[in-house]
Amino acid sequence: MAGRIPQSFINDLLARVDIVEVVGSRITLKKAGKDHQALCPFHNEKTPSFTVSQDKQFYHCFGCGANGTPLTFLMEHDGMDFVEAVEWLAKLVGVEVPRERGSRPAPDRTDLYDVLEATDRFFRGALKNSAAAVSYLKDRGLTGLVARDFGIGYAPDEWHALQQALSETMPRAGEKDLLEAGVLTRSDAGRVYDRFRGRITFPIRDTRGRIIGFGGRVLGKEQGPKYLNSPETPVFHKGREVYGLFEARKANRSLERLVLVEGYMDVVALAQAGITNAVATLGTSPTADHFQKLYRYAPEVICCFDGDAAGRQAAWRALEQGLSELRDGRQLKFMFLPEGEDPDSIVRKEGEQGFLGRLAAAQPAIEYMFSRLSADLDLNSLDDQARLATLLLPQIEKVPEGILKQLMHNRLHTLTGFQPQSGGRRPASSASRPSKPTRLPPLTRRLVASTLQRPQLVLDLAEDVRDALGAGSGVLEDLVGYIVANPECDTAELVGRWMGHELESQLRQLAQRASGLSDDAQRAEFQDGAVRYLAQRETADRRALLADLKEQPTADNLRKYWDRRQGRGSGE
Repeated sequence: MAGRIPQSFINDLLARVDIVEVVGSRITLKKAGKDHQALCPFHNEKTPSFTVSQDKQFYHCFGCGANGTPLTFLMEHDGMDFVEAVEWLAKLVGVEVPRERGSRPAPDRTDLYDVLEATDRFFRGALKNSAAAVSYLKDRGLTGLVARDFGIGYAPDEWHALQQALSETMPRAGEKDLLEAGVLTRSDAGRVYDRFRGRITFPIRDTRGRIIGFGGRVLGKEQGPKYLNSPETPVFHKGREVYGLFEARKANRSLERLVLVEGYMDVVALAQAGITNAVATLGTSPTADHFQKLYRYAPEVICCFDGDAAGRQAAWRALEQGLSELRDGRQLKFMFLPEGEDPDSIVRKEGEQGFLGRLAAAQPAIEYMFSRLSADLDLNSLDDQARLATLLLPQIEKVPEGILKQLMHNRLHTLTGFQPQSGGRRPASSASRPSKPTRLPPLTRRLVASTLQRPQLVLDLAEDVRDALGAGSGVLEDLVGYIVANPECDTAELVGRWMGHELESQLRQLAQRASGLSDDAQRAEFQDGAVRYLAQRETADRRALLADLKEQPTADNLRKYWDRRQGRGSGE
């Protein structure tokens, strides 16, 4: 369905859902006073530090800091995306997910998905009638069970078999629809025919399980490319999709690692051997979008490459794309295979345990980067030390700020004696600190924490203070304005409005921070803090106007400045 999900629906949904029911369906919760406790599902621990508050509809781990709403839990624990999580919760309480009718609604691709599903049914049916295709799969060691789980099919070696079949089963779908779905193709001469012919077919699914395209592999050494993929379509973009991710998530309740290989048969063969966490790119080198998607579902990615020069060059390209996604807690590793081998052949020779042993010995990508760039350098030479620093710094700067980046700077300093201090790069000692724009000032943090925990404090303010506090832009102003407009809102609803924002994690932490004050004391502190906040904001505004006046001494800027000084406001 087209359009965005209304924020009001999300708020209502969170109000109807019981977080204890959602979390308790996935981990074992035990009653502890008015809350529930469990071993944290996001880190290993022996003593429960994971608390679920039914009153606040919020969870928080005092060990690792994980916290959030039922939506957040589904996204972080189950690896759902935002829309998936909303739809899951809506199904839980028995409601339909509405969509807004905006000026630019998302196009409805239902007909396209229907064509792809019908094509999949045709290919799977054709496999049963092709002795050659069945024999090929058996020779590759695949069972019918694995073929079923991955939806493997066969495209008959005919020019119009699919087109004729769909004209009977989907008469409303014309030639234009089949071309748009990528299952037909048009020659330079204008002739239209089946894109996949005489190939084993592999349906490519998105994370919601919908078929978005196909891959096809020749049965033997026939002429033509070994693998053929669907073209770019409105629902299929090979630079962002990976094969087998839906199946890996379905086979594993929790993914600790994903193994990135090159071919469909590699993924299926590994699954046949019991290794169900493999995925494959679709004829392209791994991109930053690929890594961004993979890290949403697992903290560790191991890329399998050939051990020859081409394989190592492919590893370097993957490294350059993956560095920007290496936030703290994520790992990228490389596993290089013997020459002439691929994951399919290795796992058939060495079995599951042999392949798992190779994965365990995979080389961290950061170590690979340092060793490759320093391989031909004499690090006792100042010239070579400078060269290494020159080569490494652009790569290190791709890594997000955090502990990993700090350690990389420290390693560079150990090898070369060089420590970047300027040019936009932070010293290692401050690399783990958040940047200033995303760190709320102390007074703002205290007021925001109280606002999230007890929205009623806003409503208890004097009307003039409340109105002034809700005017302007900023996180506190946004919260105050929303509470005034929605006086029945609660903590979960307020935090949920910031889902996906850079401040989301910080707000979740503030919502759980204990004040240590009685209700009356917290109310008095909040009222005093609100007055001081307004005074500080007024001072900051005047300084900004004065800076504008100095930069541009116009009559209009002068009027604005004096109006502000006299308390009349710039609009009077």
